[in-house]
Amino acid sequence: MDGVRVNDVSATAGIVACDDGRGGTALPVLESDGPLALRRTRASGSEAHVMLVGAMSGPHGGDRLAVRAEVRRGARLRVGSAAATIALPGQIKGEARYDVRLDVADGGELHWLPEQLISAGGSELYVTTRVDLAGTARLVLREEQVLGRVGEQPGRLTSRLTVRIDGRVLLDQELACGPDAPGGWDGPAVLAGHRAVGQLVIVRPEFAVEPVAARMMGEQAVLVPLAGPGALVTAVAADALRLRQVLDGVLAELD
Repeated sequence: MDGVRVNDVSATAGIVACDDGRGGTALPVLESDGPLALRRTRASGSEAHVMLVGAMSGPHGGDRLAVRAEVRRGARLRVGSAAATIALPGQIKGEARYDVRLDVADGGELHWLPEQLISAGGSELYVTTRVDLAGTARLVLREEQVLGRVGEQPGRLTSRLTVRIDGRVLLDQELACGPDAPGGWDGPAVLAGHRAVGQLVIVRPEFAVEPVAARMMGEQAVLVPLAGPGALVTAVAADALRLRQVLDGVLAELD
């Protein structure tokens, strides 16, 4: 399929989750678009489950992909993906963009747990994730990035994550890796030679009263409280498998 693609792809997929009035969560909007296919899967209790399935390879250079998710008052939504996303070079050289916008109302809960993003050699990708939460919303968000496939150098990957609560910034950070990225990204202060990096953002109203204590979580992860009802876990690892094990272990401990 890569050999026949000529045009850049623009696509936006959308999800809306709402309380169904019977103790569960309804999905009045589940809109797939282009390579972004959304599938509802078996629910768990009051929580609706959605899987993001890539209908073609990419994103490639020049593509513009976006996902929007809205969780309304009292709804609970868990979103995952069927496979890793691989950023690939396009036939026409240029940066691809992948934009995620998440909104959670008061009393809503979102678990955003996609599979890894792999930055293949020669690719250029700018990822933005913006989360807007109401004051009593709950969030678990996982990001995992792998620099290059086995035996190859990574492409250029820039990722920005912003989380706001009632319009106030809880977290705003950006990481750039790969060719032409600012110096030091692979040094001891950032990745220290590791090929996989990930983070968990956990927002719970009770953290405003009893914040988590900053501490190392093993040798490869650190947990820090945020200035508000949230916590941030950052981890590095040699590969995607080890990174997932580290993050899963931290999340299980916090639960």
